[in-house]
Amino acid sequence: MFLGHFALGFAAKPLVPTVSLGTLLLSAQLVDLLWPTLLLMGLEQVRIEPGATAVVPLVFEHYPYTHSLLAVVGWALLVAVLHYALVRERRSALVLAALVLSHWLLDALVHRPDLPLVPGGSTLVGLRLWSSLTLTLALEVPLFMLGVWLYARSTQPLDGVGRWGLVSLVLVLFVIYAGNMLGSPPPSVTVIAWMGQLQWLLVWWGYRVDRHRRPVAGGAQAAARAV
Repeated sequence: MFLGHFALGFAAKPLVPTVSLGTLLLSAQLVDLLWPTLLLMGLEQVRIEPGATAVVPLVFEHYPYTHSLLAVVGWALLVAVLHYALVRERRSALVLAALVLSHWLLDALVHRPDLPLVPGGSTLVGLRLWSSLTLTLALEVPLFMLGVWLYARSTQPLDGVGRWGLVSLVLVLFVIYAGNMLGSPPPSVTVIAWMGQLQWLLVWWGYRVDRHRRPVAGGAQAAARAV
């Protein structure tokens, strides 16, 4: 899952108009932002296996600190507590926590049974949607388009950066997604980890775009009702 996580980050904007898109994307993608660093540290492991699924040529062997349900709940609570301590907004803290937790729930739809409930636990979860490229695309692409539409409807650009920065971010996400789907398997786990670190640039991009857009009261309310 890639576009699906970003979709929920975009879609959450009408619920919390004062929270930057960058923060929303950071929360929705948090565990995948942490995962590359733990790969480099050797604390979590993945194996490249072409054909492992119809979508992703990877076997996730060990990632209890980022992708077990208990760990994700812990990360969600941490994000909520930190956000509330900084801005004293309970609603936005809860939305950010929900975005962090949503990552595990979406992954549970597409992964093979490799998502642990608790670190070191033997129970593994996954509904295998990645076994079908068609079903994966049918889930992620419309979800992403809906999320972007909700964000665009609830905000308006202040200048060219706000307008074309959003367009370019969406296009870059689609290009990355297409490359993941159609490209060759990565040459090594180290390459996976360092490429994964580049996702922080997408978060920065979200902050930059959002600084050049402003919430539209009527649009935000209508989009929130749509959510």
